[in-house]
Amino acid sequence: MKRPAPAWWTAPQPLWLIAALFAWLLATAWVRPLMAPDEGRYGGVALAMLRSGDWLVPRLDGLPFFHKPPLFYWIGAAAMAVTGPVEWAARLPSVLGAGTAAAALFLFLRRWSTVRLALLSTVVLVTTPFFFLGAQFANLDMLVAGCISATILLAAGAALAKEREEPWRALLAGAYLFAAAGLLAKGLIGLVLPVAVIAIWCAATRRFAALRLALWLPGWAVLLAVAGPWFVAMQLKYPEFFDYFVVTQHFRRFASSGFNNEHGFWFYLPVLAGLTLPWFAWVFVPRGKDDAARPGRSDVDWLMWIWLAVIVVFFSLPRSKLVGYVLPALPPLAFLIAQRVLAGRVPETLLPKVRTMTLAAAAVCIACVGAVTVLASPPGARLRLPAGQAVAPGDQVLMLDSYYYEIPFYWNLREPVLISDDWQAAARDTRDNWRKEISDAGRFEPARAAATLLDRTQLAATLCAPRVTWLVGSNTAQLANPWLFRAQLVAVNESAAAWRFAGSATRDPHCLDVAPAPASGTNGDD
Repeated sequence: MKRPAPAWWTAPQPLWLIAALFAWLLATAWVRPLMAPDEGRYGGVALAMLRSGDWLVPRLDGLPFFHKPPLFYWIGAAAMAVTGPVEWAARLPSVLGAGTAAAALFLFLRRWSTVRLALLSTVVLVTTPFFFLGAQFANLDMLVAGCISATILLAAGAALAKEREEPWRALLAGAYLFAAAGLLAKGLIGLVLPVAVIAIWCAATRRFAALRLALWLPGWAVLLAVAGPWFVAMQLKYPEFFDYFVVTQHFRRFASSGFNNEHGFWFYLPVLAGLTLPWFAWVFVPRGKDDAARPGRSDVDWLMWIWLAVIVVFFSLPRSKLVGYVLPALPPLAFLIAQRVLAGRVPETLLPKVRTMTLAAAAVCIACVGAVTVLASPPGARLRLPAGQAVAPGDQVLMLDSYYYEIPFYWNLREPVLISDDWQAAARDTRDNWRKEISDAGRFEPARAAATLLDRTQLAATLCAPRVTWLVGSNTAQLANPWLFRAQLVAVNESAAAWRFAGSATRDPHCLDVAPAPASGTNGDD
């Protein structure tokens, strides 16, 4: 007698499943230190928001940082208000984005496809190494991917429900709400990409009447009420905001070749194939015998194919490409892989293979976290002050010719650090690097920037004061700054070092002067 399939395979409970998804995604979010530069940058901005009490203006080292909107920082700062500056709190926005994408995929497919396909698609998604690592990486890509996924699935669900004369308004309001969250997570792509996917899907499936849902006034009221106030407030406070945030950070970055990480149009194809193993291997497995009798593509099939294509093509167009940009393509890819797994096969006999593959994929996810922990831990995260030493109130921290994003987070600093560099040259630099980020931020508040960003000629005036300064720089910084030999070396690793400089109680302007070495090769005969 054939044993019946377990209940979790035929009728999983949504609440328990969603709770399990979040628990799995959080499982290793605390394990590794924040990576440079992204995790240190975004975790540091969230912590600065909490420390300053200014929940409107994101700040990098005390200066307005408008590369991205504030949703990630709001979530991270709220989490750290409860837990303090710990890694998993800094990564919680990404975990929430991933959990939202997975939960939305399950609930949508459970209603508009089969329960088995809904469950397997969700399992494939959350045990895909690319998705799992993205969920535990503190930057904005996974958060906006979750918002985009929820917007697409809620909007499609509203269109399908309206056709069948089922309740649809709450679904559509949810789509507009998540579109607003996407705008606050990473800007225009949070709205533009879902609109493109749904519009092409409606055209491909001849749902022209459903396109009118894009003009639903209550939805636009929700979107503007949620997303509008922050953008209006920033434009009123900083007149240059629109040009920098919209024109430069959206359109110029999309079209220009002056930014980093340039790759060919084909870049995301091997990324998606390689980083979704072992599940992607099912693409090459022959279909089941009964799959030929399967009818043509359903409405859900069309949605997933169009969703995948729009995301991949859109992010393939600009020259500047980062791996995480394509994370919104993973939910439809997980569906298509799960569909291939189930194609023409008896679900009950397939169950042992699915269980084995799931355990193998989960093991790969954990192994990837371990590998990243060992191989990619940043210098700043390991540059800890010795036991018993800490930056006291009134001390200042100064970074020499670099900005170590993780230091404010791991040293639990409450004030911005000083940064010494050639800032006139940085203002002319067109390269996308830490100098340009901070120099651009300084344009919005020049007075604050003048007090924070020091030219190298200002070092003596800053350090020769009756206060302690903690210095952070390259572990070879003493070669270019011989006066560092007067400071106490307190921490060092393979690339960075920290010193404690006592300053000058008498404000001696020559406290950094180094006496010249005695001449060599002299004797008493001349």
